[in-house]
Amino acid sequence: MKTLRDIGEDALIERLIKLVPQASGAAGPGDDCAVMDSGNGWLQLLKTDALVENIHYLPQAAPRAVGWKSIARVISDFAAMGGMPEHFLVTLALPPTLEISWVEDFYKGIGDCLETFGATLAGGETSSVPAGSSAVISIAATGSVRKEHLILRSTGKPGQTILVTGTLGGSITGKHLDFTPRINEAAWLVRHFKPSAMMDLSDGLGKDLPRLAAASQVGFILDEKALPLSSGCTPAQAIGDGEDFELLLTMEAKRVSALLEAWPTVFPDLPLTPIGHLVAPGEGQSLQGGWEHFS
Repeated sequence: MKTLRDIGEDALIERLIKLVPQASGAAGPGDDCAVMDSGNGWLQLLKTDALVENIHYLPQAAPRAVGWKSIARVISDFAAMGGMPEHFLVTLALPPTLEISWVEDFYKGIGDCLETFGATLAGGETSSVPAGSSAVISIAATGSVRKEHLILRSTGKPGQTILVTGTLGGSITGKHLDFTPRINEAAWLVRHFKPSAMMDLSDGLGKDLPRLAAASQVGFILDEKALPLSSGCTPAQAIGDGEDFELLLTMEAKRVSALLEAWPTVFPDLPLTPIGHLVAPGEGQSLQGGWEHFS
């Protein structure tokens, strides 16, 4: 009998969504957020996410940083759709032996992130886990985006340039607990140089670039020599480490020069780097690496 390890996360999701009724919206399972029509030119973004102790953070990690990460991961997904965060629900499943001070500091981190990005806490739930089990943090949130600003990962075209914000690799050194979701950069992009497709890099370039290409039904060619590397990292780490939470975007080649000229005048401290291009379906290369939950 097959196990989750045998098929992996993407194949599991593909199987599961066939088993339940699907909401009708601009985007559903398979993109960074679900998208529902709110009327009056606006779309509602829906997102859930989870952090599991010893998977997404270690027990010795600073709880305030874990709280920041739990919210920032979701805001990064809203950014990938061109939207903004609104209301959050937090569900905690914790061991009874956990110190109260850890939970309080964790919530201070949540508050830091919500306040920074103009979102609010709307509610949540608490539960215990059995003795010896890892803590589980579940986040649900709503956001919004104007219809004309919505970006999907499924609308890239052959010939378009692939770009990435920031630098890649090195998440294990602490970057995964101390990152800034690119919500301001995405908001600027949708107003001035709207990408043809976009997603955030949560599982690593080696996993997420093939996902974008598959969703857009195209191939890709990656220029590994062009990858913007975090300090001390190799191209292999930039492709495979994961949890960069940068924006991966595509754009018509003729618009890239103007974008690269304008970008540093607005975001002088954040690189924006062309790293390849999309090609026709069935062409291009494959890519290995990135995080796989059930491996």
